[in-house]
Amino acid sequence: MSKILVVRNDKIGDFMLAWPSFAMLKKSMPDAQIDALVPAYTKPLAELCPWIDNIIIDDSCKSLQSRLIEEVKSENYSDYICLFSTTRNAQLGRKAKIPYRLAPATKWAQFLFTDRLKQRRSQSAKPEFEYNLDLIRHFLQKNNISPVEVTAPFLNTAEKLKEDLRNSLLEKFPAAVNKLCFIHAGSGGSANNLSLQQYALLIQLLNEKFSGVGFVLTAGPGEEQQAGQLQGLLKADVTSYLYISTSGLTSFCQTISCADLFIAGSTGPLHIAGAADVLTAGFFPAKRSATPLRWKPLNSEGRHIAFIPASNDKSQEDMQSIDINLLMKELSVFLQGHGFN
Repeated sequence: MSKILVVRNDKIGDFMLAWPSFAMLKKSMPDAQIDALVPAYTKPLAELCPWIDNIIIDDSCKSLQSRLIEEVKSENYSDYICLFSTTRNAQLGRKAKIPYRLAPATKWAQFLFTDRLKQRRSQSAKPEFEYNLDLIRHFLQKNNISPVEVTAPFLNTAEKLKEDLRNSLLEKFPAAVNKLCFIHAGSGGSANNLSLQQYALLIQLLNEKFSGVGFVLTAGPGEEQQAGQLQGLLKADVTSYLYISTSGLTSFCQTISCADLFIAGSTGPLHIAGAADVLTAGFFPAKRSATPLRWKPLNSEGRHIAFIPASNDKSQEDMQSIDINLLMKELSVFLQGHGFN
């Protein structure tokens, strides 16, 4: 039996965009053992992923590297797939003596792998999850296995649990509320986002345009104050509820899955919502390394809309140049096409 270790040991959003790769690998090789190397903070997400058999925690502390190498080596993996290449990841697979080691052909570290696939991710010519899938397809074809293509949704919450969570949230609002719009104003330090004033205006316009909408203001660790400030900017006619994630990442994912609409910057929560195929609206910088195409969420076709700063703006990362009134016109058409009224 093949034992494969797949590495995606960076941020939450990056790991969510690896879910199609785990799905394709497991569905194409159902008898293989598929393990994941992840940091501790994405372990709950790896535990939710149905195509991962076992998890190895990657502690970046240098003093623990020898122990990590020995742990990986003891598993006797036949294959090692790095969905993105770093010198550290390359050295880990080599020192653990894994026979087959695949990664993108980027940077000098590529020469520490036994196989490489030429990719130019910096050109952002396709979504990140497609770059990941190209590596899996390459691996499968090397083993004369036809890839089983996969489709959304990737993050599935049991319907009964989703219904209970949704009803629990609806109880926080007046009886007239029948749609839940989640707003995540935090950035997690990984991406630029709208200002709180821009979010407040967007919420006000959505409230005026669509009836029966309750706004759930979400916050992860360290984002509580920011979400509270946003709520303080809202007018009295807006019905909102402050959802502070205190029950862990698993519960947060399950709660997100019962949203009718999720609005956020290009952060981990947006990619969690996309994996659950929740309707999403995201804000992205205009620079090439962070384009809406490169960091497109995992939604089904047509269930995601993206916004970037004005093309004539001198700063590609100045999200405050986004005109919320103009944005609202495009967003309204999108939402009406998905049953909002």
